[in-house]
Amino acid sequence: MPRTLELPNGDVVSPDDVFCYNDYPYRLVWLESDTHEFALSPLYWGDSGMDIPFQDREALVDQWEVDSQGRMTAEEWATWLDDATDDPRYSDDEVASLAAELPTEWDADDGDSGSGGGLRDRLGL
Repeated sequence: MPRTLELPNGDVVSPDDVFCYNDYPYRLVWLESDTHEFALSPLYWGDSGMDIPFQDREALVDQWEVDSQGRMTAEEWATWLDDATDDPRYSDDEVASLAAELPTEWDADDGDSGSGGGLRDRLGL
């Protein structure tokens, strides 16, 4: 049985679960460190030095923001992806990679995400 962590909102996650922390998808990574118990690894940027290490659960509770929703449904992740296509912080490649990893069957051509959402559209290309 994989080791789990209870998020501040009550959701329980393992390293296999994707959850929303500060309005971005993350996974849990257990650390073998004297100073940090675990890290949150951004789904797209994981293993790039952007993991957020935490000394313990209390440190996570202290940094849990209003945009941290924990585990989300397939529909909530699809909405998140729709919003991300309109957000200039995310490239088309990042959104596509996230869509492939998130627990949803999101289609970039469905709903709002098909018009004006891509990086090329935002740049007028």
